[in-house]
Amino acid sequence: MSKYFSRSEFSCNCGCGFDTVDFELIEMLDQLRENFDKPIHITSGCRCQEYNAKVGGSVNSQHLQGRAADIQVKDVDPAIVYEIADKLGFGGAGCYATFTHVDTRDGKSRWEG
Repeated sequence: MSKYFSRSEFSCNCGCGFDTVDFELIEMLDQLRENFDKPIHITSGCRCQEYNAKVGGSVNSQHLQGRAADIQVKDVDPAIVYEIADKLGFGGAGCYATFTHVDTRDGKSRWEG
């Protein structure tokens, strides 16, 4: 699928088998991986509607379309990942205490959670 990621890394965490992934998201994550030259762990990729509701995701979450990933870059603070994601041009980027959300939505949205 890409130099650094496999489809299974983006599968819904509930185990339902849903594993849709946006090609642009993969390309952007590859760029982010190359920028840091460190592994990126996908903590949440695509989500089925049931799992998204269970974890409190937005009803319009980009995860539902396979256009989002919550990530952790090895040994890098989420705030730094957020800054670089913004510079690389991800449509959506959110900074949380333990992870960074990135997505390929149309338009630009930034937030801290």
